[in-house]
Amino acid sequence: METQLADFIRDTAAGREAQAILRRCVHCGFCNATCPTYQLLGDELDGPRGRIYQIKQVLEGSEPTVKTLLHLDRCLNCRACETTCPSGVDYTHLLDIGRAVVEKRVPRRSGEALLRRMLRSWLPRPGWFAATLRLARLVRPVLPKFLKARIPPAVSSAVNAGSGHSRRWIVLAGCVQPALYPNINAAARRVLDRLGIDLIEAPGAGCCGALRHHLNDVDGGKKDARRNISAWWPLLNAGAEGVVITASGCGAHVLDYAHQMQDDTDYADQARQVTEVTRDISMLITAEAKSLSALLSRCPPLPETSRKLAFHSPCTLQHGLRVRGAVETILVAAGYELTPVEDAHLCCGSAGTYSILQPEIAGQLKRDKLKALMAHAPLAIASANVGCIAHLQDDAGVPVMHWIELIDQRLSLSS
Repeated sequence: METQLADFIRDTAAGREAQAILRRCVHCGFCNATCPTYQLLGDELDGPRGRIYQIKQVLEGSEPTVKTLLHLDRCLNCRACETTCPSGVDYTHLLDIGRAVVEKRVPRRSGEALLRRMLRSWLPRPGWFAATLRLARLVRPVLPKFLKARIPPAVSSAVNAGSGHSRRWIVLAGCVQPALYPNINAAARRVLDRLGIDLIEAPGAGCCGALRHHLNDVDGGKKDARRNISAWWPLLNAGAEGVVITASGCGAHVLDYAHQMQDDTDYADQARQVTEVTRDISMLITAEAKSLSALLSRCPPLPETSRKLAFHSPCTLQHGLRVRGAVETILVAAGYELTPVEDAHLCCGSAGTYSILQPEIAGQLKRDKLKALMAHAPLAIASANVGCIAHLQDDAGVPVMHWIELIDQRLSLSS
C-alpha cells in the first residue's frame, strides 16, 4: 500500500514503523472474514482493512473525527486478522500508532474519559481491586441480578505444594486474577510441583501493563513493564529458568515487551531477554508431556458423566501467542472429551476492558460464543485467560474454569 506520511510523523520511529507495516498490506480483505466486529456490524470501517485505511489517512494528514475514534475503539485487539493475513501485516502495532495519534486530536466526552481514567488507575492495582471486590461481595445479595452475576464468589486459594526443587520458574501474579480467581496460580503451583518445578513470585511485580497500554496509556504500560523486568531480573540471574504466565492475555503482552522497550536504552536488552524466556503455562506443561503422562497414568479413569468439556481458546492464546492445540492435547490426555466449537477463532467479547467500554458489542459476541460452546451440551467450559473466564461465567449456566484447574483436579486423584 503506497503511503505519503505527513511531516508530523514521517521522520519519527512510529512513522517509520507505520510506513513499513502499511507497505505490506495489499488490501485483499481476507482479514475481514475473521474479524468479529466486521462479521457482527457489516461495516467496512469496523473491519481491519477499513481501520487500516482510516489510520493511513490520518498519518497522511487527514483530520480524524469522533467517528474515526469510534471505529478504532470498536476493535477488540483480538488479532484474528493477523492470523488470516497472507502478507503478515502487523496490524496490532499499526493500531497502537493510529490510536495514539487519533486520541491526541479527538477529545473524548467527559464521562467516557473519566471512566477510562478510572479503569487505568483502579484495575492494574491489585490491592485496590481486591478491596473493591471484597466490598462488592459483601453487598452482592442485595445487588440487581445483572450486577450480581459480574461478582464471582470467593474461592479457595490453598496451595499445598512442596518446595525445594532444583528447577524454578517465576510466575506472574497479575492484577485482577489474584482477587478474582486465586486458585488458578495455586493449581499451577500444585501441578508443576508434581513435575518437579517450583513456582515463585517476584516481590514488586504486578500488572503486566496490558490494561494501561490498551487504554492508550502507553507510558503507563511501559512503567508497568519496567517494574516487572526489574523485579524478575535478579531471580533470572539467580537461576530461574523463565517467566510462566497463566493468563494468556498477560502472556501475549509480556511477549511484546521487546518491541515496546526497543528504544529504551536502559531496558531494551533486558526486555528482549525476558521475552525470550517467557512462556504460557500450556507451553511449559507441553514441554513436560512425558512426565505429565506418567502422572496421569496413575489417575483413575474419568467417569463418563464428567468427561464432556468445551474449550474456549482465548484470542490472546491462539492469535497473540500463536499457541494452538496444546491445551486441547493436554486435556484429552487427561481423559476429557472435547466437544466441537463452531467459529472457535472468534472473540468472546471480553478483550480486557472492552466488555465495560463496548457492552453491546461485547454482549452479542458473548451470546454467540456461549451458543457455540454449549451446542453439544458440555458439563463445563475450560479457558486460558482470566478475562474470558469472568466474562463467560456470567451467563454460561455451567462451570467456567481455567484448564490448569482441571489438570490439578485430575492429578489430585493419582495413586
